[in-house]
Amino acid sequence: MLVSSSDISCAIPPNTIRIAAAVLIGPDGQTLLVRKRGTQAFMQPGGKIDAHEQPIDALARELEEELALTIDPARATYLGHFCAPAVNEPGFEVQAELFLLHIDAVVAPAAEIEEVQWIDPSGDGGLTLAPLTRDVILPFYRQIIPA
Repeated sequence: MLVSSSDISCAIPPNTIRIAAAVLIGPDGQTLLVRKRGTQAFMQPGGKIDAHEQPIDALARELEEELALTIDPARATYLGHFCAPAVNEPGFEVQAELFLLHIDAVVAPAAEIEEVQWIDPSGDGGLTLAPLTRDVILPFYRQIIPA
């Protein structure tokens, strides 16, 4: 019997956290980072992808829940799949589907987000950053932005 690819689920290791995240860029070129309640590290906004949810749909849901930000998913540019150690879950890896969005809306922390900070993406804003943000996303973004 032949099995179509839609019948096969890829096994995700139990120590993997799948997320959709965004590089949100404001009108002044700064990028928005968030810090969850009870944590120290700032990271890209976004969150976990629910079972059978498309990454862009997860991102739209999470941005609405955490920042009261409504986005048009069609305006998001997919940047790729990125991985790093999870900052708040020792022994776990975070796998992120990353999108770029330019916004001019006001955002406010909601749900589990305690603080938001806009930073120049060429630096770290003097903040403690999650490994995915510090070691992967910001360096990647610096390579793709126009000089």
